[in-house]
Amino acid sequence: MPKCRIFGIDHGLKEVVADGLYMKTMIGETMSVAVIKFVEAAGRSLPAKAHSHGEEASLQVSGGCSIFEVHADGEAFERRLNRGEGMIIPAGLSHYGVNTYEGAGMSMRLNVVTPPRAEYRSEDEPPYYPLADRERAS
Repeated sequence: MPKCRIFGIDHGLKEVVADGLYMKTMIGETMSVAVIKFVEAAGRSLPAKAHSHGEEASLQVSGGCSIFEVHADGEAFERRLNRGEGMIIPAGLSHYGVNTYEGAGMSMRLNVVTPPRAEYRSEDEPPYYPLADRERAS
């Protein structure tokens, strides 16, 4: 029998990069949800990696982010996402983000993607995040 799942935005996040990146993912039948928290201490030095996937809705919970659309000719177009703002990223559009941090030294987003992101894993496994200096662990 299907049932609702409740989750806290800043509860139960797993460390991806010490003092820099924490997240959790939840997988539904037709969507994936990720809470992504960047901490300024090490988060500023995390290299972003352009990626694409299904349609994404992103809500900036704290801090801010510049989302760069990467077009076929290699040109990147910046779109600013401020605290409390949301963005729809079309399916298949290559993009990456550069964070800005609020007074608490944090930038946090809630992302919902449909169909579910294939690289996201069950809630019991370490989360995946596309960083330029590492390959996806299998």
